[in-house]
Amino acid sequence: MLGALLRFLSACGGSWQTSPAPPHAAPASDPASDSSASASDGRDGLLWWRDLARCAAGDVSAALVQANHTLEDQCRLHSAPPLGTLLAVFDGHAGHAAARFACDHFLPNLLEAASGPGGVTADAIRDAFAATEAAFIAQVSSQWDTNPDLATVGSCCLVGVVHDRTLFVANLGDSRAVLGKKVGRSGQIVAEQLSTEHNANDEAIRQELMAQHPDDPQIVALKHGVWRVKGIIQVSRSLGDAYLKDAKYNTERIKPKFRVSEPFSRPIMSAEPTIVSHSIQPNDCFVIFASDGLWEHLTNQEAVEIVHNNQRAGSAKRLIKAALQEAARKREMRYSDLMRIDKKVRRHFHDDITVIVLFINHELLAKGNAQVPPLSIRSALDH
Repeated sequence: MLGALLRFLSACGGSWQTSPAPPHAAPASDPASDSSASASDGRDGLLWWRDLARCAAGDVSAALVQANHTLEDQCRLHSAPPLGTLLAVFDGHAGHAAARFACDHFLPNLLEAASGPGGVTADAIRDAFAATEAAFIAQVSSQWDTNPDLATVGSCCLVGVVHDRTLFVANLGDSRAVLGKKVGRSGQIVAEQLSTEHNANDEAIRQELMAQHPDDPQIVALKHGVWRVKGIIQVSRSLGDAYLKDAKYNTERIKPKFRVSEPFSRPIMSAEPTIVSHSIQPNDCFVIFASDGLWEHLTNQEAVEIVHNNQRAGSAKRLIKAALQEAARKREMRYSDLMRIDKKVRRHFHDDITVIVLFINHELLAKGNAQVPPLSIRSALDH
């Protein structure tokens, strides 16, 4: 069965081979990145990780595994006064351009939005999303004549900001933030989902779309057993996807699979994030931020138990490996065989997966973020 599957995948344009291991190196990062990065960063084929680093809110672990031919996930960690700590996951679709753009521009836009008298607030985060969206759509417009496919590229965005003792979680799309907290006298760890997902498979999202588009009976359509917006895309909110936000990009210049057959006068998709403000409690232990590729294979509770039952260092990598083991099990194959499959073909088994785990340090938060040296990390652009 496995041999037949691999022969089929090879016929689809991929190859069954060992991916060459790139040299051990630190991920692409800002000039302000901490000097110890190379000591704890690692790569193994398509997997990149940062086992543990100290930020103003506690300790962070990050990891990413590539499945697509070109890596469409990006992650960013930044910790410095006066912002506090930023943890961001950008999960691109139909290409990498929007995710990389968001990874480059969201942080400076947030720093600008939070520089006013209001400081770090939900409104400042919302303004940063709006500024990043506007700048990307402007790029789509400027390249429309030479690169019309850019209008079909988008990204889900999951951003966590810890400022003082408040955790803001902002989301576009179907990435997810899950809190691990202790309850009861026994200190049992339980999962609490903090983010709201914008996926048409959710009945509430379908109702929201139908309420927003009462004149369009086909705003959502069931295609191959999956609910999709206009039968095209599962998420209802994103950065980019200009072709579903402005009809001038819905023309014969984009690929047929993206075109909406009916004319539309209002945006089909939105770039308005859902933002949750969570006051950090003494029993809050850690938060997992991850792209949907992780949650396809692990439940919220499974993920928090994996983190809770193991040492902190390597937590993000451990979650990714657990997801890949489950992906292999579903295909009745060994984990070691899955890891030998090269990028592009790997996408038939799992998605790009990005994970950041923040272990909350309540003492650090009480002292203020000036107690810890600045930290800035960005995942590698490709493997």
